Amino acid sequence: MGPAAPPSEAAAAADDVVLPYISRILMEEDIDDDMFFCLYPDHPALLEAQQPFAQILSSSSGIAGEVNSAPMEDSAALMMQGSGNGRGRKGSKHGGDELEAEVGRASKLMATPEEEEDDDDGVGEMLEKMMLNGDEEVNAPRVPAEKNGGKAARRKRRQGKGEVVDLRELLMSCAQAVASGNRRSAGELLEQIKRHSSPTGDATERLAHYFADGLEARLAGAASLEHRLLASAEERASAMELLEAYQVFMAACCFKWVAFTFANMAILRAAEGRSKVHIVDYGGQYHGLQWPSLLQRLAEREGGPPEVRMTLVGHPQPGFRPARRLERTGRRLSNCARAFGLPFKFRAVAAARWETVTSEDVVGVDPDEAAVVVNDVLSLGTLMDESGVFDDPSPRDTVLGSIRDMRPAVFVQAVVNGAHGAPFFPTRFREALFFFSALFDMLDATTPEEGSHLRVVLERDVLRRAAVGVIAGEGAERVERPETYRRWQARNRRAGLRQVAVEADVVEAVRRRVRRRHHEEFVIEEDAGWLLQGWKGRILYAHSAWVVAEDGAH
Repeated sequence: MGPAAPPSEAAAAADDVVLPYISRILMEEDIDDDMFFCLYPDHPALLEAQQPFAQILSSSSGIAGEVNSAPMEDSAALMMQGSGNGRGRKGSKHGGDELEAEVGRASKLMATPEEEEDDDDGVGEMLEKMMLNGDEEVNAPRVPAEKNGGKAARRKRRQGKGEVVDLRELLMSCAQAVASGNRRSAGELLEQIKRHSSPTGDATERLAHYFADGLEARLAGAASLEHRLLASAEERASAMELLEAYQVFMAACCFKWVAFTFANMAILRAAEGRSKVHIVDYGGQYHGLQWPSLLQRLAEREGGPPEVRMTLVGHPQPGFRPARRLERTGRRLSNCARAFGLPFKFRAVAAARWETVTSEDVVGVDPDEAAVVVNDVLSLGTLMDESGVFDDPSPRDTVLGSIRDMRPAVFVQAVVNGAHGAPFFPTRFREALFFFSALFDMLDATTPEEGSHLRVVLERDVLRRAAVGVIAGEGAERVERPETYRRWQARNRRAGLRQVAVEADVVEAVRRRVRRRHHEEFVIEEDAGWLLQGWKGRILYAHSAWVVAEDGAH
């Protein structure tokens, strides 16, 4: 084994492994079904549809045991009964060129014969090219770093419009009319917004186009909200478009890279010197994209690889295989671990209500034997933050209590930093306008012209869905319920967790990489033990690490 790599090199190598992993995902024939449930895992219509199957499959104890499915090495799936809408330092032994070649070999090993599919739409050719080129391809075309990138194009579009309107002011006025029940005024304002907005205009015009969708759905009621969310899934992009959009997104934006890298570095440090590691991941999102780089670094750890066990806690799908999406992620990760020579076991827990999943259901091993690490990337923010019963803990607090009971070596959390989870609609709309304005402006400034049609895919299939849910949904209909990182900090402490300070070398490594490869308006800061990232001074995401408080106070 070679000498340990510094954190900066470990961070830089993280996305070298991700793209071949995505390539295998997109070659699977039913990726579109997977993508739908990835985007809409806890939509009320889907949770309602799956509930009868959950009751059939569940035993009287509430746990069905292993769900029968296609064979998967070292995996088991549990279906948890419940209804409702709650929701390293050790371095690589390879240099840059050698690592790229190794990733190419690993991607071919991951392509097991039973998973091979014919390619009729050109995806395979593109994927093979990306596998060979690795990280170089994922970051092309290079994003300009100029401070005013994209502004000239926006000015030209605005000047060609003739009439100039303040779309943000129109949106706020329309929201006030909707809140006060003035349907006539709201309808007139909506028509004006629609005339001046477009999914292909500048950042403000695109934002207004999708926010108008949300306001219209709110006026029409809950049935319209479900229709709009599900209809957007019918329009979702093809596998090729998704892959190309991912390329553009990773080149333009550092948000997911920072989230995955911060979590993986914290997990690597918690696993140092441990022969067994148990990773518990809440959400099981992004098809497991976070994990290939971590598995590779654990496999190459000085002194030999540990035994790795992974448990994904996610939402069930309708039908007789509620854990199908989680199981498929497990198969991919098992193939990945096998390619790296890493001992690996996988288990899926599909639960409609995560607060019913106890530490005993998840951990299943003595924490003294394995280093238990718990991971949450933007998932706990979908849980209800109130119980509906006086003095009962909220689902959010209950899950945090279960995490505390696992006594993890580290609990790594990434949260959306925003107040657009507020219960009162006018406040929620205003905060959502601030938050999504930053995201649309970021994509406007960082996406090259040749990638603009793929930016539309991201905005239509991801940002639109989130915005419409925040604006039109109430109560259990709302999927996204963000809090500020300061409120999460207080909530975690009440649950009996103690925050671990962010190490200065981690902050500097992340900041240096973002400065070198992304737009200069991206913000990387540290505050009160949180690693913060945002755009033009607005903090959008926050990352932290926690352990159990020694005094057990909560």
